[in-house]
Amino acid sequence: MASPRLFRLKAEVAPAPSGPIAQSLPVAKIRVDTGVFHLDQLYDYIVPEKLSDSALIGVRVQLPFGGRETEGIISARVAHPDRAGELKAITKVLSPHAVATEATLTVIENAAQLYCCNPWDLIRSAIPPRVASVDKSLPVVEAARTTQRSAVSPTFHTLSPYLPAHRQIVDLVHGVIRNGSVLIIAPDEHDVDQLVGVLSASFENVFPLTSSLSREDRYRNYLELQRFPLSIIVGTRSAVFAPVNNLATVIIYKESSIDHCEVRSPGWNTSTIATLRSDNEGVSLIYTGFSPSLNSAYEIDQKKMKFVSQRFQVEARAFSPSEGALLPGRIFSEIKKALNNGAVLFLAPRKGYGNALLCAHCRNVAHCDCGGRLAVASKSMAPTCVHCGASHPQWKCRFCGRDKQYLAGRGIDRAAEEISRAFPGYPVVISAGEVIKSSVESKPSLVLATPGAQPDIPGGYAAVVILDGMRFFSHTDINGQERARELIFETASLIQEKGRVLLVLDEVHPIVAALARWNVAPLLKRELAERDELQLPPYVASAVLVMDAVTAPQILSGLKKALAEGRIPSSTRIYGPTVLPKSQAKIVLHVSHDQWPELGKVLHELQRKRSISKKDLLTLSINPYSL
Repeated sequence: MASPRLFRLKAEVAPAPSGPIAQSLPVAKIRVDTGVFHLDQLYDYIVPEKLSDSALIGVRVQLPFGGRETEGIISARVAHPDRAGELKAITKVLSPHAVATEATLTVIENAAQLYCCNPWDLIRSAIPPRVASVDKSLPVVEAARTTQRSAVSPTFHTLSPYLPAHRQIVDLVHGVIRNGSVLIIAPDEHDVDQLVGVLSASFENVFPLTSSLSREDRYRNYLELQRFPLSIIVGTRSAVFAPVNNLATVIIYKESSIDHCEVRSPGWNTSTIATLRSDNEGVSLIYTGFSPSLNSAYEIDQKKMKFVSQRFQVEARAFSPSEGALLPGRIFSEIKKALNNGAVLFLAPRKGYGNALLCAHCRNVAHCDCGGRLAVASKSMAPTCVHCGASHPQWKCRFCGRDKQYLAGRGIDRAAEEISRAFPGYPVVISAGEVIKSSVESKPSLVLATPGAQPDIPGGYAAVVILDGMRFFSHTDINGQERARELIFETASLIQEKGRVLLVLDEVHPIVAALARWNVAPLLKRELAERDELQLPPYVASAVLVMDAVTAPQILSGLKKALAEGRIPSSTRIYGPTVLPKSQAKIVLHVSHDQWPELGKVLHELQRKRSISKKDLLTLSINPYSL
């Protein structure tokens, strides 16, 4: 018989006494990292007298919550709590440095309401993690000062050809720096490095702020930008929340870039956050780019944004593509002329070698036995399955039995082979994939690049060639045309003043005339008219709900019932559910802009109820970049 075990008494640790309560404003309203979606309100805590001097607005503190110690940020200090009853006390101040101001906390609250999320989901993106060694190395200063200014209408400045885009920002900063600090939001780290390089040569107190920095450097720069009354901060999208001292101007660089949209939930974008800051703090808002996004074009069309553009005459010619040929016959003489004057840049739509293998006789797509498509990694390699990796050195078409191959999806490596054979004697430089060139020498050469990897060159290229032009306009998502316009204009801007833009594209395509006049407005007006007719964004607000496919019918039924009963706006249109990979489905909602706040409250309440019921939250995207 087993001997009985002794009872073990459960020990409960009593909290250490916090000491006397602060004499002035003894209650702190704190945004707490609860880890639970529906517990998203501010909580009242007692401030001990010993912590009163350091427990200021924007400071990180440790506090008890739900039987554990967690982190919070002080949002306000008040004399009396909102509710009766005993309050818990702050345990300790984690850092004496303020990481937010009242203004930035307000923007986070407003953004959380707009994106139907818990404010702490935004704080994770907005405020870098604390580094104790940096805290100790910097003296404590007052929180960043916010100078309230009268709100002004935003402006869009189009970038010009012949001069690198990042150098044009220097002149723009010169025009606004006298008003106060400047915050520049760039799409990626490469753009940040370029901007910091040229701005540091002309200005003092230029700080980069990106996730590619080490934790120590990022946190140090984040604290340093609050110390100077006049500074320039250049960062990627999370820097749009930064509490900059005496902030006067926010510049969104290459505004239509997809990298300005946060991929992770709740999917915010820098333009929206910058607009909230402009409304709240009165800072000037300047967008820049070669082609405005459709959202900015809509604001310009509605007279809510000023459009500043310069006209240029650019020599742009289109050459209708030949069947199966990379370069049409008539383009060769133009490229040869350009090579006499310098380097020629070729923009290829894909990296790799051959991304789609077809039978040269019957044009059927080559498949593996597993069903996956075959691709060719290099000239000397046999076709390989993209799914299972099986090699097919003796490949034959399973339809006609012939073995002659045709590469329908040329990658940049195959394009380089064909171009080097067509123009022998010139060095070939490839910028793509893992090997991206930031710049190339100014000498006659053949430079091939994929989108986003175009190297700079002193003095500009003698010609820019857009290969397989229709490929850039063939994306199925709603903003595919927008990306193609920005990419082609940006690449074309790299030419010399007497350089040429050569497009392998039908001559009647409207992008050709837009480039020649350096005027994208006609293209924007046409696409806006189409969106208006179909009642698509930006003429309506949108929300995308992603969930398990099993849950989708229930959510759809609930939304339709709410629409019939008038609990969601009458302008709401419901699309889906659409089946997605991994047993998921999505439902898309469109609603008029004036009725969006009403629908947003319903969607937020839906998430709260699911959280209270301990059900999986829906993945909710508000006004997503792509539908």
